Amino acid sequence: MPDRYDFSSIEPKWQQIWRARELFRTTESTDREKFYYLDMYPYPSGELHMGHVRNYIIGDVVARYMHMRGYNVMHPMGWDAFGLPAENAAIERQIHPAQWTEDCVGRMKDQFDRLGISYDWSREVNASAPDYYKWTQWLFLQLYHNGLAYRGEAAVNWCPSCQTVLANEELEGDLCERCGTPVERRQVAEQWYFAITKYAQRLLDDIEMLDDWPERVRVMQENWIGRSEGVQFKLPVDGRSDPIEVFTTRIDTIYGITFMALAPEHPLVNELTAGTEYEEPVQAFVREALAEGELARGSEEVEKRGIFTGAYCTHPLTGEKIPIWVTNYVLMEYGTGAIMAVPAHDQRDLEFARKYDIPVKVVIQPPGEELDATTMTEAWVEAGVQVNCDQFSGMDSAAAQEAIADYLEEQGIGRRAVNWRLRDWLLSRQRYWGCPIPIIYCEACGEVPVPEQDLPVLLPTDAEFEPTGESPLAQVDEFINTTCPRCGGPAQRETDTMTTFVDSSWYFLRYTSADAPDVPFRREAVDYWLPVDKYVGGIEHAVRHLLYARFITKVLHDLGHIGFSEPFAELFTQGMIYKDGAKMSKSKGNVVTPDEINARYGADTGRVFILFVGPPDQDAEWSDRGVEGAHRFLNRVWRLVAGNRDKFDPNWAEHLDTELDEAQRAIRRKVHQTIQSVSGDIEEMGLNTTVSALMELVNELLPFAEQTSAGEAVSCAVLSEGLQNLLLLLSPLAPHIADELWERLALPGTTYEQPWPAADEQIAAEEQITIAVQVNGKLRGTIQVPAGTDMERCQELAVQVESVQRHIAGKEIKRVIPVPNKLINIVVG
Repeated sequence: MPDRYDFSSIEPKWQQIWRARELFRTTESTDREKFYYLDMYPYPSGELHMGHVRNYIIGDVVARYMHMRGYNVMHPMGWDAFGLPAENAAIERQIHPAQWTEDCVGRMKDQFDRLGISYDWSREVNASAPDYYKWTQWLFLQLYHNGLAYRGEAAVNWCPSCQTVLANEELEGDLCERCGTPVERRQVAEQWYFAITKYAQRLLDDIEMLDDWPERVRVMQENWIGRSEGVQFKLPVDGRSDPIEVFTTRIDTIYGITFMALAPEHPLVNELTAGTEYEEPVQAFVREALAEGELARGSEEVEKRGIFTGAYCTHPLTGEKIPIWVTNYVLMEYGTGAIMAVPAHDQRDLEFARKYDIPVKVVIQPPGEELDATTMTEAWVEAGVQVNCDQFSGMDSAAAQEAIADYLEEQGIGRRAVNWRLRDWLLSRQRYWGCPIPIIYCEACGEVPVPEQDLPVLLPTDAEFEPTGESPLAQVDEFINTTCPRCGGPAQRETDTMTTFVDSSWYFLRYTSADAPDVPFRREAVDYWLPVDKYVGGIEHAVRHLLYARFITKVLHDLGHIGFSEPFAELFTQGMIYKDGAKMSKSKGNVVTPDEINARYGADTGRVFILFVGPPDQDAEWSDRGVEGAHRFLNRVWRLVAGNRDKFDPNWAEHLDTELDEAQRAIRRKVHQTIQSVSGDIEEMGLNTTVSALMELVNELLPFAEQTSAGEAVSCAVLSEGLQNLLLLLSPLAPHIADELWERLALPGTTYEQPWPAADEQIAAEEQITIAVQVNGKLRGTIQVPAGTDMERCQELAVQVESVQRHIAGKEIKRVIPVPNKLINIVVG
């Protein structure tokens, strides 16, 4: 009997061996094709749980497999260490964010190591370390010097709990994605932005290059970028020199305008009502509307509400006076934040007009119908014939679109324009734990960038970092007070910090040169490793991190720092782990930690379970019984290999050049079929079926091993081939047990250092195949024939099957439809 599968001693043993031998350390090599595998780096704000672990285990399987395939694999890891998660956790525990981050990094790194993940820790990066954020500041300056970083005023998303502004991409509906608090819209002092909208068209066009990204993510990015073609024009406002600017995709309905609708946060709202009897009620409405949240306001179901400003503008074509309203359903994020309201041809406008007794004017009639503006309850939004449109009346509405646009351009009233849903990237944060923005303000010189030789601008360690709504750095005199690098006079530093999304927009580049002190990355290293070959992370990053990383990559490409314009060749988004019907998370109280699994079952059991639980791109439910099943499987592997060491022959190939009996051929066939299926499944990320295939192989090897005596050279050779290949195939999934059993078979090195097994297609081919026999499309029987049998012979055998004969007796066979190697359909009448 073999000794017990003692994972508690096996796993630390092999982790120490791998570490001592630096098995996973990678350098550039011209001898092997490169493969850059990257997991999205985590926030070090706590401990890993098994929901997190799924992502990293998936990655480890692929990285190990590709290494064994002969690729030069880079598989790094680092820490998205700045930002609100770490700062909020530190505040809760009343310790400094730097100490909390350091503690969490150490703890999570230990958890990764105990899982046996093949990270090259020599490339570790930490976004909160000065030797990293020095280069984040350098990146900011690259954009600043090239007109892509600027300060601007705008209404912003404000989280009253986190006490900071948030970019649109950091919202989940109308909630802060960090803490779940409803977000407010506020007009905040000047903030720093990256001009991502200057790259909107390229970001949209280059989605076509992302062939190996999930279609769902591609669509999400397309929708978020949101390109609309239309016309932009101005309407003069009574008593004011500045007009209202409007963008519309339906210029054919311009003659149907009966009111103007402004977003509550539109800057013109205050200007139109200041000092008038409308000021107080309008401001009260604005506060109510903003409290509703943008997601609710933008939904079709929201009750349409508004208030008249007391102001009017003039229709640019008819000269009519048009009342200006503030409404809850117009969003500042779309177009100019002002819309021409055409109730007859927009359902939201119609509902609003009926509620507030505003006129409705039909300007497009459906073919063969006549809409009644006084009674209609549904807006006509389709094509039709123009009416009440001066010289454009009688035209088809599609033709009128072009004709009216031409006329507006000729008269200097408007112009064709493209509108984007995408807004410039707001990066200012009024929090402590982030990368300082390298800008200095001087009364004499104005806004002055910090010279590159003075980087990094260090984050002070003595700031009071409790959130107050103002940047904590503004209270640190030693930080804020400085000298102007241009004139030498007194100056002050920028006190906002950058969102952590800036840190993560380029970290994949730093991995290539993590030890470089004088450059953010070495060009030769980036040219060798990038783009990332396979990038794995959650779908929640589709329009945040992934969009920002694409933008920064294009900027660096245009500035000549890198030679590629898309950072990630292939993207894989893993599903989430649920427990008790809810996503596994600390806040839900349904967390299972890898420490618990390691202690009770071993890391390899946790790895196998998390792979077997379901297709890796789909959500899956945690199962304690499933974990136990994975552990039983590994115990069977242990018994199979350790219990048959006396039958193992390392020179097994020498004994297989002979005639084999049916049982021996069946085992070899199963071994080579398993090599085929496991290889294909890993390539296609079907890792759950990889485990299934190995389970099936073990099921066939166990009885064969029991029937094989140590002195039977050929059967021992067949068994040995199976055992050796089983361990190689198992190695990426459960590396500790694979290496331990490999050693016990007295094989050299580790499984990680061996070439991936190659399947022999001839050996893997079935000797007998099953052909289904149908009569008029219904299954009536089957036949077993040698593989490669001619289909005419199969037809002869098919009509001899007793169950088939009962359905064709006395009937005319009109034709026979063969599907080679699968079925024969006999059509009778």
